[in-house]
Amino acid sequence: MSNLRDHGEPHQQVVKQAISWLLRLRNNASNPKLQAQCERWRTAHPEHELAWQRVQSLQLELSANLRAVPGAQVALHTLEQSAQRLDRRQALKLLGGALLLGSAAWLGREQMGGLQWNADFATATGERRGFQLPDGTRLRLNTDSAANLDFTAGQRLIKLARGEIMVTCGSSLTPTPGQPLRVQSEHGLFEASTARFIVRQERDCTRLSVTSGSVAVLAPQAADGAPMRVQAGQSYLITPALAAPAPPLAMDPGAWVDGLIVTRNMRLADFLKEVSRYRRGHLACASQIADLRLSGVFRLEDTDKLLAIVAQTLPVQVRYRTRWWVTVERQV
Repeated sequence: MSNLRDHGEPHQQVVKQAISWLLRLRNNASNPKLQAQCERWRTAHPEHELAWQRVQSLQLELSANLRAVPGAQVALHTLEQSAQRLDRRQALKLLGGALLLGSAAWLGREQMGGLQWNADFATATGERRGFQLPDGTRLRLNTDSAANLDFTAGQRLIKLARGEIMVTCGSSLTPTPGQPLRVQSEHGLFEASTARFIVRQERDCTRLSVTSGSVAVLAPQAADGAPMRVQAGQSYLITPALAAPAPPLAMDPGAWVDGLIVTRNMRLADFLKEVSRYRRGHLACASQIADLRLSGVFRLEDTDKLLAIVAQTLPVQVRYRTRWWVTVERQV
């Protein structure tokens, strides 16, 4: 019998329990006994942990979006203060109303698409987060990414809806069920038993980079109909019709996990395109300097500081028309 309902969604009653635990811990953050009780509830069943991660993700997204809306800070403070004075049933209703308010704020986001609010796991622009799945698999999401779980009695499937993920499965520290883990993107289907790999979904293709172990490409298949196996250190580009070795990258594909961009003789235009994934608005460079080359290690936590370092490294200057419209130009 499956631990989760179809499509990997926790039961509504379990989600309500997770919300209840979240509210109790917010109001009693320094209570170690309550924290231990919550931990026991989370580990009692895989469905509990999935519901907890999903509710926590929504709560973080709600808070971030409310604080980003002009005038919403006072409303959010009032909401939080009111929740502390309500019993659990009332608090659940209040949180439900807050989720509706949060969805309205979120709809005004630059990159909406409906995926982040509905996904089991998601990140906002500039955010990177890690999760542990019910089977022990570790999942890391890069900026502006979303993924869903479809865990049933017969399969373990992660569906990448948008963006980029790093998957670590089959660790000797965490026993896993017999069936292999599968990851599905818009362009392909991948399978692994013990591996660490990165799946990055772009508009026309998916890039699969394996850092340890090996990953089978189940779809599309090789010319002979057999799955293609990608080994550690290899990267492949996958379209619905073809899986082929990828040309060498000018950056480390997994450095984002540590909050870094590590470049090797990378074109400035390509570098800025990568940086733009971690900030809102427009970021580009003048065509005359697009082919300048850049090597180094750059931290992603503050992209304005990162751009200032670029201006110190290359003969360029950063021009801010607004906070959201930035161009890099030739140094005068």
